[in-house]
Amino acid sequence: MALRVLSVASEAVPLVKTGGLADVAGALPAAVAPHGIAMTTLLPGYPAVIAAIGKAKRVHTWDALLGEPARLLTAKIGDTPLLILDAPGYFERPGNPYTDAAGKDWGDNWRRFAALGRAAADIASGAVKALSCDVLHAHDWQAAMAIAYLRFAPFRSEPRIPTVMTIHNMAFQGWFDPRVFGSLELPAPAWSIDGVESYGGVGFLKSGLQLADMITTVSPTYAGEIVRPEFGMGLEGLVALRGDRVRGIVNGIDSNEWSPETDSALAARYTARTVAKRTANKRALEKHFGLDEGDGPLFIMVSRLTWQKGADLIPEVLDHLVGNGGRLAILGSGDPAIVAALQDGAARHPGKVGLQFGYDEALSHRMQSGGDAILVPSRFEPCGLTQLYGLAYGCVPVVTRTGGLADTVIDANPAALAAGVATGVQFDGAHYHGLASAISRTIALYGQTPVWKQIQHNGMAADFSWRRSGAEYARIYQQLAGDSA
Repeated sequence: MALRVLSVASEAVPLVKTGGLADVAGALPAAVAPHGIAMTTLLPGYPAVIAAIGKAKRVHTWDALLGEPARLLTAKIGDTPLLILDAPGYFERPGNPYTDAAGKDWGDNWRRFAALGRAAADIASGAVKALSCDVLHAHDWQAAMAIAYLRFAPFRSEPRIPTVMTIHNMAFQGWFDPRVFGSLELPAPAWSIDGVESYGGVGFLKSGLQLADMITTVSPTYAGEIVRPEFGMGLEGLVALRGDRVRGIVNGIDSNEWSPETDSALAARYTARTVAKRTANKRALEKHFGLDEGDGPLFIMVSRLTWQKGADLIPEVLDHLVGNGGRLAILGSGDPAIVAALQDGAARHPGKVGLQFGYDEALSHRMQSGGDAILVPSRFEPCGLTQLYGLAYGCVPVVTRTGGLADTVIDANPAALAAGVATGVQFDGAHYHGLASAISRTIALYGQTPVWKQIQHNGMAADFSWRRSGAEYARIYQQLAGDSA
């Protein structure tokens, strides 16, 4: 009999996405299925989700879920079973799941996502007779309260099922004013350092890290980094204390969705054996971004334009990049000051720097297929996906040596080049000199055609599908279920 896992997340592809969390939550059910895991995903009933599932069956009702009426709906997207928390008072809001039209966090996010956690804990502890599970898996702070409710206020007290808490980004912790505790419907003992209290307030992510049976992060290096203050962001001590329960598992990518051989968005499809066909994609990309046509290296960046992603460094290195024969195409959105600085740089380098603000999924595919190298200068990066897409498409990653970037890209140093295993360029420290030096190295490598082709081929041959990662998650679920049996 398959092991039943309830995965709780605030977003999942293809229904709703703001970042890498959605990719993981959307991919996991299929990734673990070959290993005897039957996973059901619980999502909030945002308008886009309700519209996508159409007519759905109601299996449970809450008259007042932390104060609002709610229904639990069952549905499927493809072969993936879904549970949808239909609570219009919490989730029937347009646009971004977490912020209003001005980009400001909804003031009741604490209640909205505590309700998601409460509903998950109810399901996991037997409130819905037709539904049961053996393991609960919570993703990021928005789902972490499910673990707290299971520990302190389950629908049934015994037996308590084991739990997994995954950190997709430690920078987002869900910390709220202590006054909200009285409205969370948790018993008094939950207000303690061993419960939900964190630095005098209510810490959603902290609660999950404190109480979960197993903690995972989205890369082994990030798992080691978050015990240090610069990466742990106030929770490094707790992570260190739970060290024997922390595992790092690199994210995978959907190799059906991200394959240059079958990608319908491309001007020309290709494989590692026909990589020369990428030239047609490069010409199309130059035209789209209004760049001068040329054979010199075309760098791309597909990213949130934020400090974390190192996007503030790009305006600083533009003169260096262009002065050394490179061009740059950027797709992203974010910090207005970074956007303005990029616009100034593009005006200074017409035909050499092209910008498009916002997000366009098809264009991101075309950029990976037409760019020669992708810049990922993150200050910290739990895993990162754009560098994996770059590897798959022969777009050589240029990355900071941190988190999942360090785990997935093999630097083109002399030893790796001699061994024929290099897949990209790494550099230490997200600062001007580190990035400028990496760009110079990349341009020099690009000028050595046989070496560059070998780097491309190595990256395209790497296996970053969910096959291995899915097996690792399945082993964790099976271990926990076996321990609790």
